[in-house]
Amino acid sequence: MRKFCIFPYLVLGFSLAIFSGLVSCGSAGSERSSDQQVSRQTSENQKLKVLATTTIVADVVAQIGGEAIELVVLLPPGTDPHTFDPAPQDVASVADAQVVFANGAGLEEFLEPLLESAGAENKVIYLSEGIPLLQFDSVHDEDDPEHGNENADPHTWTDPNNILIWVNNIEQAISELDPNNSDLYKQNAEIYAAEIKELDAWIREQVEQIPIESREIITDHVQFAYFAEEYGFNQIGAIISGYSTLAEPSAQELASLEDAIKEYNVKAIFVGKTVNPSLANRIAADTGIQIVFLYTGSLTEKGGEADTYLDYIRYNVSAIVNALQ
Repeated sequence: MRKFCIFPYLVLGFSLAIFSGLVSCGSAGSERSSDQQVSRQTSENQKLKVLATTTIVADVVAQIGGEAIELVVLLPPGTDPHTFDPAPQDVASVADAQVVFANGAGLEEFLEPLLESAGAENKVIYLSEGIPLLQFDSVHDEDDPEHGNENADPHTWTDPNNILIWVNNIEQAISELDPNNSDLYKQNAEIYAAEIKELDAWIREQVEQIPIESREIITDHVQFAYFAEEYGFNQIGAIISGYSTLAEPSAQELASLEDAIKEYNVKAIFVGKTVNPSLANRIAADTGIQIVFLYTGSLTEKGGEADTYLDYIRYNVSAIVNALQ
């Protein structure tokens, strides 16, 4: 828990003026700078200026902050976080924010230089902090601070239970920055956490419709591991055998994937709507498997079929169940 201290400064002259500054004291988590400093709101009428990296992060933040925050989203809807290239104006947006919320776990590779350019390294809150991260063929100790999350799966949001940790991280951060609205943030967090738990129960009911032997999934890249582990699926492969869409599979890897599809009688390849489907189309043509498109790193525009995190999960689960049952 960070403590905020007020230090008075006295300036003597013809008149005496008292100035106060807010300085953040204390330590932060493993992914936050140890000398993290963020300004608290100085007026009850001033909304907390918040920036979120992805639309998914932004939607969860909005559920907690509500009308008490002024929210800016860095990535436009439909943008793949793995390939996002910040524009010069994004530096100004980050600099203007009082707090920056990011998924973390290595998802936003663009973020560190952006924070440095904006002089905002002390503003970032990584929402996945506190979630046990899945590792991908890691050759390093998971607790090795030198290597951190370089082999970690960043797609923590695919399991709604992880969003409960996000909710706690968000509520704690904005309540410390804006204590005047802490009761509101707490109430919003409790309401949203209850909705997440209802969503989890609904997913389990839906998955029961799929025969256990049909719960084999293949994706465009390794992005549903948290979902698969929580709800009893077996991810037997991916077109890109890694956590980023930036990698390129070899011909041997594609041939092995096609063999696995035939061996396990896999019914569908699940491909993100922001990913180029050319490789999936080739595999589908070779194996006769169907392609099912899912929402992955982004929500839709407002009014779309997946414009909130809850609708995003419902859409994906329905598509998976319909393809595999």
